Amino acid sequence: MEVTNVTEYDAIAKQKLPKMVYDYYASGAEDQWTLQENRNAFARILFRPRILIDVTKIDMTTTVLGFKISMPIMIAPTAMQKMAHPEGEYATARAASSAGTIMTLSSWATSSVEEVASTGPGIRFFQLYVYKDRNVVAQLVRRAEKAGFKAIALTVDTPRLGRREADIKNRFTLPPFLTLKNFEGLDLGKMDKADDSGLASYVAGQIDRSLSWKDVKWLQTITKMPILVKGVITAEDTRLAIQAGAAGIIVSNHGARQLDYVPATIMALEEVVKAAQGRVPVFLDGGVRRGTDVFKALALGASGIFIGRPVVFSLAAEGEAGVRKVLQMLREEFELTMALSGCRSISEITRNHISTDWDAPRTHFAPRL
Repeated sequence: MEVTNVTEYDAIAKQKLPKMVYDYYASGAEDQWTLQENRNAFARILFRPRILIDVTKIDMTTTVLGFKISMPIMIAPTAMQKMAHPEGEYATARAASSAGTIMTLSSWATSSVEEVASTGPGIRFFQLYVYKDRNVVAQLVRRAEKAGFKAIALTVDTPRLGRREADIKNRFTLPPFLTLKNFEGLDLGKMDKADDSGLASYVAGQIDRSLSWKDVKWLQTITKMPILVKGVITAEDTRLAIQAGAAGIIVSNHGARQLDYVPATIMALEEVVKAAQGRVPVFLDGGVRRGTDVFKALALGASGIFIGRPVVFSLAAEGEAGVRKVLQMLREEFELTMALSGCRSISEITRNHISTDWDAPRTHFAPRL
């Protein structure tokens, strides 16, 4: 079967992967309302395309934290990618590099920061979970910096793991031939079987529930890397993140895997953008499956988007070639959306190019005859 859009990889991955692994990647928390809403909310945003504009040349390049990338489409941190494919994070890193975009490596990767750096050049960010043992955190941050990673994406919405019922039913645990590579030498790389989800038990034992804004400041004392705060969905927390010295904000609900019945990220985006007032860039993570979604996020003020599940599903289906294809398809769809909307560069995408159901009615003046 020829794959013509990103969502088709989901069904292929479901056929190829063991149930425990597919369910881990695919499922959300509790009723999975937010999981559905992350997608459905995009469908309620409509375009207001402008016509008769010369769109012979379309420039999709942009800069993120000073780094020039080929398009505003980047790779989100997704854990344990070697469960999807033997090459795991290596394949994802190479695909991102060849597409000229940024890959974010998960703390819970099945390849270490050093191993990912060894795949060759590329702009890479490192996603960080804060462990109870701060020496472990400091060590990990230093290793990422030394390996050439350019920013920290600090996950702030996980003091405890959300209730993911598929993982409880499947007694999810990391397959025995894999470890959380970044923690291997620290006796923290193994995940034991548990009566429910092995990951939930691991998080309960290791992750620091006392994490607070002071820790964002503490991180800045141990690294020169800019810190993106990942997991913000309100104006109040946006302002606090900026006060705490965040270099940027990632609007994320953790792929709908933490608190169910929070809004879709695309619905929370504009509130965060308005609160940020242009002081720091705001990115969107969650639910993007089409180039049209990318355009809608940028029209609502995002500086770029991150994709997660499309990466692991395409990785499971076709390895590195699958991830490359996902990035290429999204790129082509986004370019087409720009052209059909009358936008020749990222800076030309405006709020006026879309209409949402929360917009005030537009006033139309009758032309004078």
